[in-house]
Amino acid sequence: MLYYLIVCRSLTYAQRTAAALERAGITARILRSPKSVAGEGCSHSVKISQRSLPDALRVLQRTNLEPKRIYITAGDGSYQEVEL
Repeated sequence: MLYYLIVCRSLTYAQRTAAALERAGITARILRSPKSVAGEGCSHSVKISQRSLPDALRVLQRTNLEPKRIYITAGDGSYQEVEL
C-alpha cells in the first residue's frame, strides 16, 4: 500500500500535526523518520494514506502546521520527495 510521510521538525510538531489530522477525520500515525528521509539527524514523521493527502494539506494549511517535507513510498520500499 502506498502512503505519505509528512516530515516534521520535532516530536511535538509531529504530535500537533497528527492531532489536527485526527480531528479532521484523517487517520495519522507518528513514527521516527527513516534514515533515508531524516537527512540531518533524527526527526519524526506522520504517516497518512495516499488518498488522504489533499485533505491533509488543507487541514495543515488551515492550522498553520506547514510540513517540512513530504515523501511517498515507492513500490520497492524507497521514498521519493513530493514537490508541493
